[in-house]
Amino acid sequence: MRHEIRFSGFGGQGIILSAVILGRAAALYDNKNAVQTQVYGPEARGGASMSAVIIDDEPILYPKVRDPDTYVIMSQQGFEKYGCNTRDDAVMLLDSDLVHDRPSCRYVGIPATSVAKKELGRDIVANIIMLGALTTATSVVSGGALEKAILDSVPKGTEDLNLKAMKKGQELGIQGESS
Repeated sequence: MRHEIRFSGFGGQGIILSAVILGRAAALYDNKNAVQTQVYGPEARGGASMSAVIIDDEPILYPKVRDPDTYVIMSQQGFEKYGCNTRDDAVMLLDSDLVHDRPSCRYVGIPATSVAKKELGRDIVANIIMLGALTTATSVVSGGALEKAILDSVPKGTEDLNLKAMKKGQELGIQGESS
């Protein structure tokens, strides 16, 4: 089954890393095909950032996301630039701390930034919280595949923190504010 996932936020939130981890989880640990692309402005840190992943059981012949069915939005600017024109049957996970608008499609609000700061002591893992929520709110990749991909991708010495963030995200993906 084909999934087109678009991540959006601002530079410094780990938007590109999130897509890389998701693609790695799908390709290396869930035995699917995956391709990842990215866009970020010249502002880099603080500017709008977008990354996308296509995951499919079949070979992927064109690497650009054309019609996302899943969104992970981590900033209001990211929502306005990359998430406000969703198709009706799409699913959006949004950081409810930073995104104030709500989409017309089904969404799950995840307070990733505040949980990362208050419960884990590092706002830098908000993106990993969102990835964890993605595994319980959708069937894009399995939780086991995501865990292995996170361990492959994060800096040495931060593995425990990132796994805690993933598990917290999985809990929040089940409990999140939704419509």
